[in-house]
Amino acid sequence: MDLGLKGKVALVTAASKGMGKACALGLAAEGARVAIAARTEADLKVTADEIRAQTKADVLAVPTDVTKLDQVRTLVARVTQTFGTPDILIANCGGPPRGYFDEFNDEAWQAAVDVSLLSTVRLIREVLPGMRAKRWGRILTIQSVSVKQPLPELLLSNAVRPGVHGMMKTLAGQLGAEGILVNTLCPGRIVTDRLLGGLKGSGLSREEYLSRQSADIPLGRPGTVEEFASVAVFLASERASYVTGVALQVDGGLVRGLL
Repeated sequence: MDLGLKGKVALVTAASKGMGKACALGLAAEGARVAIAARTEADLKVTADEIRAQTKADVLAVPTDVTKLDQVRTLVARVTQTFGTPDILIANCGGPPRGYFDEFNDEAWQAAVDVSLLSTVRLIREVLPGMRAKRWGRILTIQSVSVKQPLPELLLSNAVRPGVHGMMKTLAGQLGAEGILVNTLCPGRIVTDRLLGGLKGSGLSREEYLSRQSADIPLGRPGTVEEFASVAVFLASERASYVTGVALQVDGGLVRGLL
């Protein structure tokens, strides 16, 4: 199936590893010109070289902290100068830390808002004029299944991420007539460094740890970053032309709710 992505300009943040990297690689494989951003320049360079080697695509790597407004503006300006205005934004960023209510002061709450909500707001604000001029765009944000159901010990994520989707749902209604589709991706347990972070100190082998993580997943295993990216690439494509305002879980059936 031709996804209609050849020549499109895609911007993916937090793209040096994990789900962001897989999304950038998937878009590049479909012929998109891809700009990737992350905080660590060395990791970003390695990823850019890997994507180029595997896909022969044009790749721009811009070290960026997406919680900093000036860096977000510089990022989008660099992409626009190099490739043209972005057609596709995949707004990804690390999540807030685990913890309980009494552990978090105002600074921790503000940091959670900055990383999950305001980074997304600022990225959308910068790419939106170009999408409006083209009357075509795809805006995706990577959040969590905490949009659909609270997760144990993830108070900050449970509080902030549903608000991000509330914004995305509202934007879908406001931007649809301009040809801009807006969706939220809700990964469940995907094999990333974040998921594997619980392995250290657990006393379990990797296989035992992942088995425990899979106990309540109907498919019986965590997902791969490639499986997640396949969904993101589809939603970013011409073929997803009638899908907007959705919070779509990619979770192997983990979320049991009907909505």
